[in-house]
Amino acid sequence: MSAGWFWAIAGLRRAVGVSAFLALAAFILGPLLTLLIWAFAGTWLFPNLLPEFSLKWWYYILSNGDVTKAIRMSLLSAPIATVLSALICIPAAYAFARFEFPARRILLLSFLSANAFPKIGLYISIATLLYKLNLMDTLTGVVLIQLINTLLFMIWIPTGTFRGINRNLEEAARDVGAGPLRTFFQITLPIALPGLIIASLFSFLAAFDEAQGTLIVGTPNHITMPVMMYTLVLSYPQPVGAVFSVLLSLPSLVFLLVAQRYLRAGYLAAGYSL
Repeated sequence: MSAGWFWAIAGLRRAVGVSAFLALAAFILGPLLTLLIWAFAGTWLFPNLLPEFSLKWWYYILSNGDVTKAIRMSLLSAPIATVLSALICIPAAYAFARFEFPARRILLLSFLSANAFPKIGLYISIATLLYKLNLMDTLTGVVLIQLINTLLFMIWIPTGTFRGINRNLEEAARDVGAGPLRTFFQITLPIALPGLIIASLFSFLAAFDEAQGTLIVGTPNHITMPVMMYTLVLSYPQPVGAVFSVLLSLPSLVFLLVAQRYLRAGYLAAGYSL
């Protein structure tokens, strides 16, 4: 093969690779870019390539009492669900990681069950129970339904994190006189902290983005942002939905930026290993 053919084939491969990358970027980023444009669009009429930019829809959203109520509900219920999940699941994850007991693997796998099939049937069953307990249309009911979506992350990731900690470090602390609690809080917990932060991040996002169960349990007075999104998309002009979508994405973006130093593939891989 001559040098000319070699460079021609290499150039063709490079062009195909760049084209595929640009197509993928357009597929992923195109809808996000359109969403951002609509969020700041006053009017956008054919044949204009760009809209008339305005903040009027932001004022409209932030002055809407139902929307601000939904924002407050989301920013209240999701952190509560995350904290409760951590208090319940982290001790359980430590037990899964450090102790052998009958049906341990079966119990650990059971936390996948809520994510193994459509959840609407599960939500209906839980709603029936909450109705009997007079917890429908309450903050407690919304938190409990959001708690379900956090269990997988708050059990599996910390379990893998605790399993990956070298026990020799804990044994060394015990040898110099540290008790079990002091060893856990001064040795085990600081080492496990990155994995626990990742678990908390994903748990918060799962609780914050939960919509189906909250719609069933929280309607009509305890509406969160994802539930409110349905109403805005169906009943209001397109820029309203775009503005609210940006607002709905901000907590996720902030948490990702804060926790980016802890987002390492090793922690996630360890969390999903048995």
